[in-house]
Amino acid sequence: MTDTIQPKPGILDIAPYVGGKSKIEGVAEPMKLSSNENALGAGQKARDAYQAAVNNIHVYPDGRAGKLRDAVADHHGLEPERLIFGNGSDEVFALLNQTYLQPGDNIVTGQYGFLAYRISALANQASVKLAPEPGFKAEVDAILEQVDDRTRIVYISSPSNPTGSYNTAEETRRLHAALPSNVLLVIDEAYAEFVTAPDWETSFPLAKDAENIVVTRTFSKIHGLGGLRVGFGYAPLKVAEAVDRIRLPFNVSIPGLEAAVAALGDEAHQKASRDLVETWRPRLTQAIKGFGFEVFPSAGNFVLVRFPDAGRCAAANDYLNTRGIIVRPVGGYGLPDCLRITIGTDDQNRAVLDALSEFAAA
Repeated sequence: MTDTIQPKPGILDIAPYVGGKSKIEGVAEPMKLSSNENALGAGQKARDAYQAAVNNIHVYPDGRAGKLRDAVADHHGLEPERLIFGNGSDEVFALLNQTYLQPGDNIVTGQYGFLAYRISALANQASVKLAPEPGFKAEVDAILEQVDDRTRIVYISSPSNPTGSYNTAEETRRLHAALPSNVLLVIDEAYAEFVTAPDWETSFPLAKDAENIVVTRTFSKIHGLGGLRVGFGYAPLKVAEAVDRIRLPFNVSIPGLEAAVAALGDEAHQKASRDLVETWRPRLTQAIKGFGFEVFPSAGNFVLVRFPDAGRCAAANDYLNTRGIIVRPVGGYGLPDCLRITIGTDDQNRAVLDALSEFAAA
């Protein structure tokens, strides 16, 4: 009998994360609107910082991300020692799960919550409890009903990917107040900079005096640094110190650190990115509704479009592909009748509308 090396139980049962498609056979330069990337790319200040960082790529980065730590703390009014930096905010989620989850524990998140929360929880032999989202947003009472004595972490996205929904400041406060003190509430604010709703607010102030809240942000969206993988979490000091014990020493690269610092100070690029989304989000919503398809209200840099059924949705996706446009089917989130469309450049958005208009009329 030959023994073979086997992963620990449950690993092979995890469905791997599948990113947005980036190629169409026969199309040299497709319009990629499948990954919620910044249509304007990175700002010039971040590009210049990246280029300059080439001179130092032979040395290890600052493991404490000191320069970026100070910049983020100053920009958001946070205590620098309470920041956790990661290879994207995805790594922050993974570090939190690795630090706090044991076999038999569970996390709670919304039915349509970001898949990354679940993957690393399952990898740590914890289970995932999904709270129903009948209104396509995280519901406080539904989440609380799933919490039990083995719940260690509750994840919410505000705004949420892929639905585009958000939780009001009052809802977030109510959720936190009702959670047991030994349950960590992680609030993912990856799309925070695109929110215009007056009843939303960042949870940084709520986290400031709390012992069980972590708020995460990313440089992949408004700052256009998705390819450099930089994210951070604002956590209670005891949480930050615990995570730091298992964080790999040099998890954010020198080019990533330098570009992120520059991007944080590039207010003109942030404004241009925000203005593009604020201009086109309502235009796309109104126009696509006019074609007869449902569009969910969105607070992010994307819209989620619902078709009459999964077959019609697949046909719409195929039709967009024939026009050189890549969007994101979200069947993996339990939404087989929906396509998520990132807000692109002016020309890309017009191309989407032209294609969907043709599809609707066919």
